[in-house]
This record gives sequence, C-alpha cells and structure tokens, in this order.
Amino acid sequence: MNGMDRQTLRDWVHRYNAEGLAGLISRVGPGPAPLLNEAQMAELLALVVNGPDPEVDQVVRWRCVDLQAQVARRFSVKTTERTIGRWLRQLQLTRLQPRPFHPKKDLAAQETFKKRMARPVCKRYFQDEPPSLLQRIRPRSKPPAKMEIRASRSS
Repeated sequence: MNGMDRQTLRDWVHRYNAEGLAGLISRVGPGPAPLLNEAQMAELLALVVNGPDPEVDQVVRWRCVDLQAQVARRFSVKTTERTIGRWLRQLQLTRLQPRPFHPKKDLAAQETFKKRMARPVCKRYFQDEPPSLLQRIRPRSKPPAKMEIRASRSS
C-alpha cells in the first residue's frame, strides 16, 4: 500500500479477522496509572472541604503549594502545583475562596469603625446634588459681575 508499513497492515488484518469492522476502530491506550487511587482522592476532597487547621497546618487557607506538601506527606506522592489544580477541578472544586479572616480579630472594634465611618465627614460632598465640574474646579462664593457695554470715546 501507499506509504504504509507492512507490520501495520499485518496488525490491521489480524484485528479485522478477529473482531470484524469494530477491530479497525482506532484505539486509545490506557495511559499512565493515576497517582492517587479513589480512596486517596476522597481523602484529598475531605481535606480541602474541611479546610486547614491553623494550629497544625500553619496556614489559614489551602493553596496548591500547601496541598502539594500535604499530598507528599500523607500519600508519599510528589506532584506539581498544576497537578493539584487539575485534581481539584476533577473533584469539581473551584479556586474561589472566601476572604480569610484573622483569628484574633476584634468584632467590637470593627463595628465601632463602621459606625464612625458612616457619619458624613464633609457636608459639602454629601449634598443632595453633586457639584458640577466647574464648581469643583473653581468654587464661587459670589455671582460673577455683569458685563456692560461701554460707550466708545469720541474725540
């Protein structure tokens, strides 16, 4: 045949004889074995969903690099951060995280700050209607003087 190796043709003939037309359909190899089995992936999912313990893990939220260290420690599997991100997408987890909070935050101080900032600081900028651009650039305290037409001097 045109540009075909004899071994490839031989393989096709044997596959056709054994399985018919279905044997000629292109096959995909199995690929490499997964690094984590299903039980380990379930454990990784539980680890991410439960979140880190700040005292034990020394982090407030999981990053891929932190999970990479946890996978290496728990399962003895070395991976890249990109692989961790791919696994999280396979587990249908997103990278969107709630904003982290400081464990020693003072709620009373936050409420006091919010109340203090709610008061208007400058009445000029909290009027019903915002000032026009010219008023902000050149505020006037008195109306402009009227222009008069003067009679020309005749000599």
